[in-house]
Amino acid sequence: MDVLSVTITLLLLIPGGTRVETLPIQPGASILPNGSPSCWPSRSGHFAFGFYPHGANTFVVAIWLSCGNNKTVVWTARRDDPPVTSDAKLQLTMDGKLVLFDEQGTEKAIAEKASAKASCAFMLDNGNFVLYNNNSDIIWQSFDYPTDTLLGNQSLFNGHQLVSNSLQNNHSSGRFCLKMQHDGYLRLYPVDTTDSTLDAYWTAYTSKPPSFGFRTRLDLNETGLLQINNGSDGYFWYLVDDLSLPNDGSTIIYRATLNYDGIFRLYAHFTNGSIQTVKSWPGEESGCLVNSFCGFNSYCTFIDTQPVCTCLPGYDFIYPNEPTLGCKRTFQKEGCSREKASAAVYEMKLLSNIVWEDTPYFRDTMSRDACSSTCLADCRCEAAFYDGETESCKKARLPLRYLRRKMENNRFDDDKTGSLFLKVANRTPPEQPPPIKTTSNRATMQIIVLTSVFSLLLCSTLVISSHYMYKIRVLKYKRLMETGNFGLNEEVTLRRFSYSELKRATNNFKQELGKGSFGAVYKGELHKGRRLIAVKRLEKLVEDGERSSKQK
Repeated sequence: MDVLSVTITLLLLIPGGTRVETLPIQPGASILPNGSPSCWPSRSGHFAFGFYPHGANTFVVAIWLSCGNNKTVVWTARRDDPPVTSDAKLQLTMDGKLVLFDEQGTEKAIAEKASAKASCAFMLDNGNFVLYNNNSDIIWQSFDYPTDTLLGNQSLFNGHQLVSNSLQNNHSSGRFCLKMQHDGYLRLYPVDTTDSTLDAYWTAYTSKPPSFGFRTRLDLNETGLLQINNGSDGYFWYLVDDLSLPNDGSTIIYRATLNYDGIFRLYAHFTNGSIQTVKSWPGEESGCLVNSFCGFNSYCTFIDTQPVCTCLPGYDFIYPNEPTLGCKRTFQKEGCSREKASAAVYEMKLLSNIVWEDTPYFRDTMSRDACSSTCLADCRCEAAFYDGETESCKKARLPLRYLRRKMENNRFDDDKTGSLFLKVANRTPPEQPPPIKTTSNRATMQIIVLTSVFSLLLCSTLVISSHYMYKIRVLKYKRLMETGNFGLNEEVTLRRFSYSELKRATNNFKQELGKGSFGAVYKGELHKGRRLIAVKRLEKLVEDGERSSKQK
């Protein structure tokens, strides 16, 4: 099937009646971060797929929405991988794979769950990037793998979730998720928590959630209607069902995003560049109602209408520039036993008007003072929450989470405030041993000078000793060569003597011991007479040699 027939077929298959007249992206096509092009745009130019800037000369593979001068990322590929540099490349390969080649040339699949080989790709005007096979069937689309955003004609299916960005300008996975559950409920949770009502901080209640079953989905259409669809009998539950936005005739593109602050918002993007927040869940002024909006060991409160995170007494921010990421203890925890009270080491710090919605390890009815005392005496207890209305005491271990503080100028949706007793280090620390007296600067300099002089003398001694040891060894070797005494080596090896050495040892061949067929044997001495030797002189060879010497 040629390119033209594929394009004509696609015009009939694109959902929502969107008309695409651009040429398809063919196998072999590629884009570079700083190249031309650096992205594959949709026909209208409202959406683009490619390299989106992320920091200084780094990029992520993303889909973004462009309205006027505003650009908003709506989908991110491999969002938890590190950003790539300008040496990366994105390509629809000749074998029909959509891959990213990073700066080291490593191949990373973007559409790794594609069901077949791609013959072409399109960036559609609804924000969906699609791969097609030779039969014009969709084999992969970005709408099936949402990250933090739903666009018009996109659904969040049963058992799937949106995960927020970690920070406003960081598109990696964050701390909150929106789940379309199997039981029909749509709920917001902190990540890595149980799917329980305790951890959920917002729920889209429907009139018959359990009957929805496994076909339930969350739909956002092109007109901004956001609804839960049970997928069987056509029952809908609307989150947003009536939009009457002021409009000057510009096209409106709707986007539903779970933001980094844990709030799920529906936005309207006008092609003139303006952006409007249509609705938010659990509410635009409900930041402190988001479980884990403030991290461990901190509490959330409002300054005017802005949620602010504050560390508990005795704790500091883990990351001072990111106060929502929690706090750490500033004092060292001392050991204790259950039989012995820890009042000498700790004291209980009181925080009033606290809301705490987590599970304690101990709960009982008692007085306010008894609640504080029992936590102080309990090694396991790090904090105790006392509810004055029910006279209940709840003891907790670290880390503490889901804490909010009600101030005079702000209100929460509930009035379940109480007193939090926090175990902190005692203000009067135990008596410390007297400090060690430090030496004066003059004494320090004297020590340094003496140490340096001693080190110099030691090094000089080593150098002189090494020199004399070397000289002694050389002298000893020379004497050994003169005497010819090589010790044990002479007994087990052969030694070669010169004619002059043999002549001197036999006193010029003076004393003859005997005579053989080749010459006479003479008596000789080595080592000044301490060793006797016999030397055989080959007469014929000697006479010829001496005659030859005389002729010369």
